[in-house]
Amino acid sequence: MLILVLAETAVETLPQELWRNRRIAAQVSEKKLTPEEILLDRSYHHKAMLRLKGGERRGRPDIAHFSMLEAVSSPLYLRGLLKVYVHTCRDKVIELSDKVRLPKTYARFEGLIVQLFSDRKVPELGPPLMQLSEKKFPELVEELRPSKVMGLSRLGEKSNFRDVTSLLSLEERPMLVVGGFPKGPFSNAVRDAMDEVYSMCEMSLEAHVVVARVLYEYEQRIGLQY
Repeated sequence: MLILVLAETAVETLPQELWRNRRIAAQVSEKKLTPEEILLDRSYHHKAMLRLKGGERRGRPDIAHFSMLEAVSSPLYLRGLLKVYVHTCRDKVIELSDKVRLPKTYARFEGLIVQLFSDRKVPELGPPLMQLSEKKFPELVEELRPSKVMGLSRLGEKSNFRDVTSLLSLEERPMLVVGGFPKGPFSNAVRDAMDEVYSMCEMSLEAHVVVARVLYEYEQRIGLQY
């Protein structure tokens, strides 16, 4: 079983410090929603985010959407050999069950995440497909007790997808960590909870590309039959 974690992922509802912003207040009124029913999105809230603490790493829920889609569409996940978690920049953790079918369209994905943030689980009744909890990254690691925690970052030791997945395949219960934010390194709290960090490419690759490639290589390494 491989554990995949998107760490410090840039998905959250509108933070309170932006609620009184004129443009955001107008958007909330126009949509007839509350601030808790709208995801922070740089595409719409760029100017309001300029003074937001850590704003350059926030407001990119599309990263979560694309990366989660890649993960739950993989043969590894469909065969029950992949567990997926999303740790957010606000220290919330989304746990996906083994039977999640995520919406392909962003609008429906946004609605699903807003519902999850409100109800703590989706669906609200019956066995949850997604659950939300308050948890820091080190706490998640402590709870899951992986045999090794391996992160991928441009600032890590130079390597490649094949070599890293070869190391992962030797572990009984490895955790692979991919950043779910648009730029910069992992925070110290997240980095310190990792055993090893590797750099796959000198170029900055999108998170969903990294997820797709590393899962494919891992499938090859363990000899997964399609």
